[in-house]
Amino acid sequence: MHEPHKKNSRLSDIILGGQDGLVSIIGLLLGLAAATKSSRIIIAGGLAMIFAETLSMTAVAYTSKMADRDHYNAELEREVKEVEDVPDIERQEIADIYAAKGFKGKLLTDIVDHITSDHELWIDTMMREELDLMPVIKRDVYLYSLTVGLSTFSGSFLPLIPFFFMSVHLALMTALILSIVVLAVVGIYKARMTLGSQLKSALQMVFIGMGAAIAGYLIGLLFKA
Repeated sequence: MHEPHKKNSRLSDIILGGQDGLVSIIGLLLGLAAATKSSRIIIAGGLAMIFAETLSMTAVAYTSKMADRDHYNAELEREVKEVEDVPDIERQEIADIYAAKGFKGKLLTDIVDHITSDHELWIDTMMREELDLMPVIKRDVYLYSLTVGLSTFSGSFLPLIPFFFMSVHLALMTALILSIVVLAVVGIYKARMTLGSQLKSALQMVFIGMGAAIAGYLIGLLFKA
């Protein structure tokens, strides 16, 4: 049975923010729990990290996308100038691009003539095919930043919830179990979207998260000692 192709989604953005937030907070919580048995201190430290991490990830997401947008616009300006100044060279580059795809003879000539007869199509083809660059819309910059920020907040806040209602030891066990389950589910979902191995993806996500958690725990023990 033919399956429809999966459309592009925000999965990578959600995983980026959610995994970063969850891994960071679980490492911190383990470290704090190893150094102190005060729920108030753990919650205060966790909340401080959550808001700092969320703002940081949102800002990084915004600045990185804006850098991509500025780079695209700079290359676009350069490409427009080259098409105007050296059209024969740019036309040959179009021919080389499609010749490399297997087109030749009259068909290749017709493709080159069609593309170079439309200035916008010509520029767009050079940007996509030669430079492998896609336009970055400002709305997408905001959406990407918001997605990463909200995912970071959600991923980092989840393991902290048990500390509001349970003793430190029980809350820590609950947070660890929640984190492992969430990381495994995210890994399985990622594999389903990308047609990879679900078990491998789940274990990969869990190992990464728990590795950071163990590092935080060891640091906490060091300072406690």
